[in-house]
Amino acid sequence: MDYVSIISAFMVIFAVVDTIGVLPILVDLQKSGKTIQAYKTTAIATSILFAFLFGGEWLLKLFKVDLSSFAVAGAIVLFFLSLEMILETHIFKQNNTDDATVIPIAFPLIAGPGSITTLISLRSEFELPVICIALAANMLVVLFVLKMSTKIQQLTGATFTYIMKKFFGIILLAMSVKLFTSNIEVLLHN
Repeated sequence: MDYVSIISAFMVIFAVVDTIGVLPILVDLQKSGKTIQAYKTTAIATSILFAFLFGGEWLLKLFKVDLSSFAVAGAIVLFFLSLEMILETHIFKQNNTDDATVIPIAFPLIAGPGSITTLISLRSEFELPVICIALAANMLVVLFVLKMSTKIQQLTGATFTYIMKKFFGIILLAMSVKLFTSNIEVLLHN
């Protein structure tokens, strides 16, 4: 098993899922009286992400889109997601409802367009077992953060959350550029 690839895939998924960036949202929702069921949220998000990881390529074939084209499109989406994190702007519309467990936490904050696009795009970079391990490890981190969100925010403070969000935004930006350049090359040669 290639541990470097697992760590690389883990870091990409971690940056896109943005568990640290979601932390202030979790705390705000809890302060407003909404309960978040950590296990249910994690189970739903994990199901959505694994469904797209395994069925996403089939869906692409159904629409006659090759993986490299999707990876380039995914890189563009990741580019804008990273800009959201770095510049603190909202490019993608946020969907707000009263049910915080499923919407907006499980979907679209954890299993949203960025993470779905990333998983399918990562298929062109890493082997499937590597992505599965990295995704499962990320979902364990998500579960931990959901269970301990208030305590983590108290321990780390708002400044740490802010710095980590910016750091992972830059990592995500670099990954989007890498994903774009490696797959645009394949498309141009075809």
